[in-house]
Amino acid sequence: MEIIHVSAECYPVAKAGGLGDVVGALPKYCNEAGAIAKVVMPMYRTKYLYAHEWDVVHKGYTHMGDWWFPYTVIREKTNELGFDLYLVDIYGLLDREKVYGYDDDTERFTAFQIAVVDWISLWKHRPDVVHVHDHQAALIPFMFKYCHAYRHLQDIPTVLTIHNGQYQGWMGWDKYTYIPAYDSWKAGMLEWRGTINPLASGIKCAWKVTTVSRTYLDELRQHANGLEALLEYERGKCVGILNGIDPSVWDPATDHYFSEHFNVETVREGKAKNKAHLCERFQLDASKPLITFIGRLVGEKGADLLPQSIEDSFYYIGRKMNFLILGSGFPEIEWRLNALKTMARGDYNVFIGYDETLSHLMYAGADFILMPSRVEPCGLNQMYAMRYGTVPVVRNTGGLRDTVIDYGDRHGYGIRFEQATVGDMTHGIFRSVELYQQQEKLQELRRRMMQLDFSWQSCVRYYLDLYEGLALE
Repeated sequence: MEIIHVSAECYPVAKAGGLGDVVGALPKYCNEAGAIAKVVMPMYRTKYLYAHEWDVVHKGYTHMGDWWFPYTVIREKTNELGFDLYLVDIYGLLDREKVYGYDDDTERFTAFQIAVVDWISLWKHRPDVVHVHDHQAALIPFMFKYCHAYRHLQDIPTVLTIHNGQYQGWMGWDKYTYIPAYDSWKAGMLEWRGTINPLASGIKCAWKVTTVSRTYLDELRQHANGLEALLEYERGKCVGILNGIDPSVWDPATDHYFSEHFNVETVREGKAKNKAHLCERFQLDASKPLITFIGRLVGEKGADLLPQSIEDSFYYIGRKMNFLILGSGFPEIEWRLNALKTMARGDYNVFIGYDETLSHLMYAGADFILMPSRVEPCGLNQMYAMRYGTVPVVRNTGGLRDTVIDYGDRHGYGIRFEQATVGDMTHGIFRSVELYQQQEKLQELRRRMMQLDFSWQSCVRYYLDLYEGLALE
């Protein structure tokens, strides 16, 4: 069975968030299970591109509206990622370093999708399933079904995965000519609330729709940035499948980003050594619990709550803990977190930016990780943290709800709070400090969470069953 994944991101080629991690791992584990999974993505000018060798497999010519453009498809030679990786190059649109953030992102990703469909339309065989990810690839099911030039692809099953339903790729009807000529009676399959909405179109046209956790699917029916009614109507073809993590990358016993390795038997000593390195580097007190935050400094992640929660924790709980923040995002949040350094007494620091090496060391050395997300479709940080014996302190939402059981419940191992508020997060911090005083209990929880199985091997079967069911229809 051949599955083609189409995505804007794929780790380690180009990654802006969890989408990249998923597309970089799911195909590999599908292949290990006996399928043939491949990835197609844009040819950004990243370090990965220049560090590897490529074969040109196709050169084509197509158009977006009145603009005709050539495109090139290349394939990575070594198959080092565990799957065939194809990059699509469109001069003037995709030949840039960053994944997102350009004024012409609508044109960039629409042209990318047209090129992908045009290339697949020329294949001598048909893939069994085309799996598209988020709005940057969500117009492909529509093109397969309704664009005149590609109607011969309409029998290929398509799957759309919603990694984050807040971003939908809206475009005005003045850009309808971007999409290859289609039956005008089917314009409603592109439209939602008066605009062209690629994510809504994907939900309507894909054979199956998946979300990255079961709880997130339920939440989207209540809070989907305007798509609630559509998701309720299409609920019969929607399924929630929890993401996994790659245990070959995220393993404290072999992680090449730090030297003090440990396993479930040596977690106490191993974490203490890594914590000592962190505390020395950031002038923190290693005798106190180390509470961290790793991620984008944006409202969606609840990062705007961090400065006041840290101040309130010092005021109401006392200076009984360390805080270490790693991330970048909204300038105002960055400024407020930097400003907190002036009140630090060897118990607070922040690194603005992103550093992969530092993130791994923080997972290994931290005692707790904060995730006060307002929206968290799946969440991977809490899975990484538990793999490294770091207790997650999370808001009870989305994939966080599906993966973290409060230690106050039977067989629990984490800390949950209900609302994305300063008060609730501060109470979660208080419980963290309280748990840290119970060292034997903390070590028991560490050992318990490190033995949980959040690997892709445990969840890839759900995807394969989905693909096989579609292939038989």
